[in-house]
Amino acid sequence: MNAHPAFPLIEQAIRDRVGGRFRIRDSAPAGGGCIHTALSVADGEARYFVKLGAADRHALFAAEADGLAAIAASASFRTPAVIACGGDEAHAFLVLEHLALRPLRSAEDGSRFADALVQLHRAADEAFGWTRDNFIGSTPQANTRGQNWSRFVVEQRLRPQLALAKAKGFGGELQKLGERLCERVPALFLDYRPQPSLLHGDLWHGNAAVLADGSPVVFDPAVHHGDREADIAMSELFGGFPGAFYAAYRKAWPLHEDYEQRKLLYSLYHLLNHLNLFGRAYLGETLRLATKLNGELSARRD
Repeated sequence: MNAHPAFPLIEQAIRDRVGGRFRIRDSAPAGGGCIHTALSVADGEARYFVKLGAADRHALFAAEADGLAAIAASASFRTPAVIACGGDEAHAFLVLEHLALRPLRSAEDGSRFADALVQLHRAADEAFGWTRDNFIGSTPQANTRGQNWSRFVVEQRLRPQLALAKAKGFGGELQKLGERLCERVPALFLDYRPQPSLLHGDLWHGNAAVLADGSPVVFDPAVHHGDREADIAMSELFGGFPGAFYAAYRKAWPLHEDYEQRKLLYSLYHLLNHLNLFGRAYLGETLRLATKLNGELSARRD
């Protein structure tokens, strides 16, 4: 085993939290390392999941720990317990409980996951936003609290992503479509007033799983209070969830009749983020979605 320079810090952080004489005797790459190094570490008895990055990742890891704690407090999903979050001038790390996970496969998995999501969304607040800014992937995500959801979506979701895209060289048609769309977003909420539900915020199938006993689990959150439809829309991107999940969710808490239009808006946010994180491969799909949503809103106005 090649010891990472941060291992002594991680060992001490674990010992400070759980006691004992924990020493990393085994480490192996683990899934989830798209924007950082992910490891499974063990001393022969206990095992933990560790995320490692440069020192500038500390804010990202701290926000993740905050989000996991918020979801755990809602008594909805099982989340990996936060063991430690720390670092030094060169490294940042997040140590989590190691859970044996498997993907959602069965109708029962989907139904249980839906029940948990409904419970999460029932954890409502008086305002949209969150007590701190956090991240969507590695992109900063502003969460200044307020009462106007459509303004929140425009000013704290779409405009920052569009500005970042422009800085990365994605100007022209994307910026024209984006500006036009920002002006039209309020039309999607004329007859719809969402409550500020507690959202996972990055609910794609890669951030969802179940334990051996079928208990639903989520991780890698980007929590805030917002329209619950945003979580459902995100769940439909990049592969989606079992059909039983959507049926069970709608049965427990039906979606508004205009969800299909707002789904385009919420999906656009995540596509813009993927464009900014991963580059031009996402430009065509982002432009198509922005064009489609602008067209539908134009027809709706006429």
